Order: sequence, then structure tokens, then C-alpha cells
Amino acid sequence: MVAPLGLTYIQPGQVCKLKKALYGLKQASREWFDKLSVFFISVGYTQSMNDHSLFINSSERSFTTILMYVDDIILAGNDKEEIDRIKQALTKTFKIKDLGDLRYFLGLDVAKSKKGIMMNQRKYAL
Repeated sequence: MVAPLGLTYIQPGQVCKLKKALYGLKQASREWFDKLSVFFISVGYTQSMNDHSLFINSSERSFTTILMYVDDIILAGNDKEEIDRIKQALTKTFKIKDLGDLRYFLGLDVAKSKKGIMMNQRKYAL
């Protein structure tokens, strides 16, 4: 690493310590995952022991899940109020963009109809 312009106390063998992860560095995605994990746990979600990128919030009347992949999040559940609450909390803490209903994620095409949800990997297979 080259020392930044304006740094005058440069001695041989010295290094710069980053105070935050920079986008594009190897450790950036790990830092982002840690920050999001702490956030989801702080707002009442439980991290799955089987898949650490899955967070669950359930009660007698509702079930909400959050699935993360780097900087993409799928939010699903049967309680519209809880979904709105977590989206609002995310907006207050992070800069997010709501892309609406899920259509495509990690090679999966997702289509919703009155009969249910259909998923396929047509694009991936082609």
C-alpha cells in the first residue's frame, strides 16, 4: 500500500490501519455481513444455526425470514406489519433500495400467481 498524500511521518516498515472496510477489498463483504448480522439480531431476529445467512423472527401469529447474500436481501413472511417494520428499520440505518416482489435471485427465476409460487433455473440452465 502506498501512503496517502499528506502523510509526513513515514518510516520504513510502517503500515496504515484502515478504520473501516473499503468496498472492493477482500474483507469488505465479511465486514458488511457482520454489520448486517448485528443489526438483524438487535431488531429481534435469530440467526439460523444451519445457514448463517438466514435470520428468522417468529411468534404465534407471524413468521418472517431474511436471507442475505453479500448485499442482496430477500425478505419474506406472512405479517405485512413486520415486513414494513423491518424495511423501515433498514432504511433508517442503511441506504437501501426496495426492488419490489422477488423475480430473480442467484440463478433462480421466481414467478408468483394465484396458484402459488413457481421457481425455475431456466436462465442458469441455458
